[in-house]
Amino acid sequence: MSEDKLKDIEEMEQEVNCEETQENCEKENNQELNELETIQEEIGKLKAEVEDWKQSYMRKQADFQNFTKRKEKEMDELRKFASEKIITKLLDGIDNLTRAAETSKQTKDFDGLVKGVELTLNQFREIFKAEGLESIDTEGKEFNPEEHMAVMVEASEDFEDNYIIAEFQKGYKLKGKVIRPSMVKVCKK
Repeated sequence: MSEDKLKDIEEMEQEVNCEETQENCEKENNQELNELETIQEEIGKLKAEVEDWKQSYMRKQADFQNFTKRKEKEMDELRKFASEKIITKLLDGIDNLTRAAETSKQTKDFDGLVKGVELTLNQFREIFKAEGLESIDTEGKEFNPEEHMAVMVEASEDFEDNYIIAEFQKGYKLKGKVIRPSMVKVCKK
């Protein structure tokens, strides 16, 4: 074969290769464009989903802030009127004491006054008991610094060491918590 023919064949092969390459390039470009469009669609969907989540989060956050404010307001109201129930109960006792004092002034019956005061004291004790108040027992008990406050010490043969000799002021617990310790005299040898 001649050189010219060889050149012609080579050129023809190159043209065919170029045409095939262009077709492949176009196919690849089309495929890449399709993939790019798919990715862009997916990105759009994800952006919309993120926006939905963001809006939902902001609504939940606003709901929580409203809930917190509402609970704070309720707690303020509760604190403000928490003692209303106990005060209402105590007013009955105060009314009884007032009536007893007025009656004893008019009748000069001091035995009746004492009886009326004792009844009112019992009424107060029942109110306190119903609210969870209990007195701290000290008689014949060993000194307990969590429940008792030693205001005096005394050596005594009649009592064991670290036991309570006398109570000067009653102590109280409210629902198991000491709200006022008993003031006591303790034996120390």
